[in-house]
Amino acid sequence: MIHITIEDRNGDRQPLEIPEGISLSLMEVLKASDYPIQATCGGMALCATCHVAVLEGADALPPVNDAEGDLLDTLPDADADSRLACQLRVDETMLGAIFRIRAE
Repeated sequence: MIHITIEDRNGDRQPLEIPEGISLSLMEVLKASDYPIQATCGGMALCATCHVAVLEGADALPPVNDAEGDLLDTLPDADADSRLACQLRVDETMLGAIFRIRAE
């Protein structure tokens, strides 16, 4: 199991266990777990409605790709810890990471 923590917009943290090898994005896992992620574009890195902050574990994640970086550059509330959940594949690099939901 891959163990991560999700912090909602109120600052409440909940652990989340994800089976290894499920081949889903973090956005898909969050939606399936009933977190308030709109994912309007369906994971194409076009809308930023799956914007998250990586509070812990960012160094282990794959680098921001061009499409993700271009969209994050347009967000007024994006920081150095910002990522799009649709662009993060759930795998062992996420083990122990903490993500804060930022998108409205």
